[in-house]
Amino acid sequence: MKYAIIGTGAIGGYYGAKLSKGGAEVHFLLHSDYEYVREHGLQVNSCDGSFHLDNLNVYRSTADMPQCDVVIVALKTTNNHLLAQLLPPLFKDDSMVLLIQNGIGVEASVEMMFPGVQLAAGLAFICSAKTQPGVVNHQCYGNINIGNYSCRDAARYAAMLDDMRAAGIGVADVEYRQARWKKAVWNMPFNGMTVALDTQTDCLLSCPSTLRLVKEQMMEVIGAANALGVEGLDESFADKMIRNTQVMVPYSPSMKLDYDFHRPMEIEFLYTRPIAEARAVGYEMPRLAMLESLLRYKEESPSA
Repeated sequence: MKYAIIGTGAIGGYYGAKLSKGGAEVHFLLHSDYEYVREHGLQVNSCDGSFHLDNLNVYRSTADMPQCDVVIVALKTTNNHLLAQLLPPLFKDDSMVLLIQNGIGVEASVEMMFPGVQLAAGLAFICSAKTQPGVVNHQCYGNINIGNYSCRDAARYAAMLDDMRAAGIGVADVEYRQARWKKAVWNMPFNGMTVALDTQTDCLLSCPSTLRLVKEQMMEVIGAANALGVEGLDESFADKMIRNTQVMVPYSPSMKLDYDFHRPMEIEFLYTRPIAEARAVGYEMPRLAMLESLLRYKEESPSA
C-alpha cells in the first residue's frame, strides 16, 4: 500500500520513518525542512535503535504527491483548517485517513469536511520530539492504539495494522471512544500543567501537591468518560498512567514544546471540546476547566 505522511514532525516523522524502513512505500509532506531532508535524509535517534533514511519521497505540496491508500495526518489540530486543501489530491475513492492527533472530537470535525471519508484514530503512546531539521528524537515508548471510527474496508484497515507490525511498531486495534478518552486521561493533566507551571512531567510527579492534583484531574477525565457511557475506565487506569510516567525520562509534552516555541496550543480539542461534551450530559470538570482558562490566558496574553 502507498502511505502519505501529512505532518513530518515528532510523530509523523517517527511512524513514517519506521514504515519506510520496514519496506512500505511512504510519501512525506514537509514544510520548513523540505530542502534539508531532500539533501540529507531523515535521522531518527531512538531508544530502540537509531537509524538514517536517505532518498525519501519528499514533497512541498500534496498537489505533487501520488494518490495513496492510507493518509496519515500527524499535524497539530491547530492546523486542521488546512486539511480541506491538503487532503483531496491524495484521495482515491477508497482511501483511508488515520488521524494521529490529540483530543476529543477530532474525527467528527474532519468528517464534516469530507463526508463519507474512511477515518481511524491513532493514539500514540510515545515520547518523541523534533527540534531541529531532519532529526526525530525518540526518547521512550512508541506503541500506538488504533480505533476504527468510520472505516468500511476491513481488509485495508487490517493491512495497515499488518504493515505497522511488520515495521516494528507496537500496534493494537482498540475500541474508538474508549481509546480517545484513555489518551485524554494522560493528555489533559500533563499537557496543560507543564505549560501552566513551566515544568516537565517528572517534576509534577515528584511534588506531593502536584501529584495529587494530576490524579484528581485524571479522575475528572475518567468521570466524564463514564458519564458519556465509555466503559473500561476506572481509578486503576489513572494509577497505571502515573506509574508509567514516573519511569519515563523527564519529558516536555507537545503542548509545552508548542508554548516554548511560541506556536499555537491545541486547547480546543484537548480541553474545550471534552469539557463541553461532559457538560452536555451534566458532568462538570472544574479543575480542568480552570486549567483551560489558564491556558487561554497564556496563549492570549502578550506578557504571559
